[in-house]
Amino acid sequence: MARSDPQNHAAGGDVEASGRRQFLKRSAFASAAIGAATLPTAANAADAAANLPPNVPEWMKAQGAGFLNPPYGQPSPFEKGVVRKLPDAPAAFPSATRTPLQNLFGTITPNGLFFERHHGGVPAINPDAHRLMVHGLVDRPLLLSMNDLMRYPSVSRVHYLECSGNSAAEWFRPAGKTAQDIHGLVSCAEWTGVPLSIILDEAGVKPEGKWLLAEGADAAAMTRSVPLDKAMNDALLVYAQNGEMLRPEQGYPVRLFLPGFEGNMSIKWLRRIKVGTAPFHTREETSKYSDLMPDGSARQFTFVMDAKSVITTPSGGQKLLQQGFHEISGIAWTGSGRIRAVDVSVDGGRTWREATLQGPVQSMALTRFRLPWRWNGEPAILQSRATDETGYTQPTRSQLIAVRGQNSLYHYNAIQSWRVAAGGEVTNVHA
Repeated sequence: MARSDPQNHAAGGDVEASGRRQFLKRSAFASAAIGAATLPTAANAADAAANLPPNVPEWMKAQGAGFLNPPYGQPSPFEKGVVRKLPDAPAAFPSATRTPLQNLFGTITPNGLFFERHHGGVPAINPDAHRLMVHGLVDRPLLLSMNDLMRYPSVSRVHYLECSGNSAAEWFRPAGKTAQDIHGLVSCAEWTGVPLSIILDEAGVKPEGKWLLAEGADAAAMTRSVPLDKAMNDALLVYAQNGEMLRPEQGYPVRLFLPGFEGNMSIKWLRRIKVGTAPFHTREETSKYSDLMPDGSARQFTFVMDAKSVITTPSGGQKLLQQGFHEISGIAWTGSGRIRAVDVSVDGGRTWREATLQGPVQSMALTRFRLPWRWNGEPAILQSRATDETGYTQPTRSQLIAVRGQNSLYHYNAIQSWRVAAGGEVTNVHA
């Protein structure tokens, strides 16, 4: 692909063809760590130095701990800051937490760090007392227990989930500081469950049935209309996430999952599916989750999440501690299949280079990208732009606003810019 720009000198540093080899070689001798959070403080610097080679560290001088309590495994206490985050000014009843994207590796989000979004709190559901109703325009209405549901053939698939309100504040100003603040309403997991098509075939959808109403068992009775074509194509009735049963905040004991569609449609705590002839025009797809355009009209049923990406290292709130080689890394995703390419710029979009995609590149899943970069100590603006297999390319902020205006809070997918200052501090900017 003819996507590479000259390698000589880009603002803030350059990328060399042999950069990855040099980076790996140099990292054996000197740390290129990003972020001061892992460095010892002045108070414990002496103790830390005493444990460095060639000294024998203190943890080698005594028997280690045995099996730990509680019996469900926990992260290291040194990672206690890697947590989901509530809004900076939480409401009386916070309804969302955000994934710490800048602290994660690969593409799979641990269950304990997967973002949350709920509208009526998290219900405490006894799975033995939960039922899934399938009714409406069907030949054989169903009332399924969890035992019934889990007897059907299952599949496991890796997919991302993104709230359509992710990054919403960026429509107006550089509001968030970190990747978590700005883009933390996206996560990725391996989902296990029953293809919805199997259940609908069992019920026998009548020929006039074209839409479904999915309803949750939370206090909000969350409801959305789902096209039958999507339901029969790749929708899942999910009961497990990353190898274990769903957690309550993710829809335990069963949720609907619609790959590539806005997260609000993957109804949690699913209790009812009704087949009808047309969309049901619920509150969550009329007064909410519709896109107000510049001319006053509203886009409705904007289900698919467009291609998007974000550099997670280096990113806002972090600091480059030294000049030289660093790896630029981030994630990209699209609701329209697979990511085809990710380009990275270190000069605010004047020049671009194609990053390496870490395989496997899966459909409607997070894709990790990487690019070696040599920072020369000068200010730089880092950006990434994703292109998916349909040919759609992530827009700049000005391009997105030119089409969509600024009356809506949903579906913001503009290119993210991080400014690296001469001192190494990284901040969120609109470039």
